[in-house]
Amino acid sequence: MLDRAWVAAHIPHQGSMCLLDAVKDWSDSAIACRASSHTDPTNPLRAEGRLGATNGIEYAAQAMAIHGALIAGDNAEPRQGYLTSVRSVSLHVARLDDLQGELDVRAERLSGDANNILYQFSLSHAGRCLLEGRAAVVLDATALKEHS
Repeated sequence: MLDRAWVAAHIPHQGSMCLLDAVKDWSDSAIACRASSHTDPTNPLRAEGRLGATNGIEYAAQAMAIHGALIAGDNAEPRQGYLTSVRSVSLHVARLDDLQGELDVRAERLSGDANNILYQFSLSHAGRCLLEGRAAVVLDATALKEHS
């Protein structure tokens, strides 16, 4: 298992904005992470003392970033990814902060090339799906301008 220190060293999010605690499992096509930061009263995504379920998309995006780093390998230059769209998002709860224990954060790469990737993602708690959807990620936004 890769711990929080490893995660923080491989994504741009630092301090309390690094939301994931560990990578539980991964392959070339998928990643499973765990998180407990949803219960932290100082979570930077909270608004009016609450952490709404839509913030789970950021948890999933960080899992996608970690997956990209793992696939690239230790010697690769880190690439900045941009979440360009989310689709078919289903929220099964209103908020995340009232759930005790860890969240399971999963992302599966459905398709993509060296610059554009489509992921399917989900967050669950104690076996219950909290939210799910799909996200498109672009790794090099300047390459998009060059082709337009």
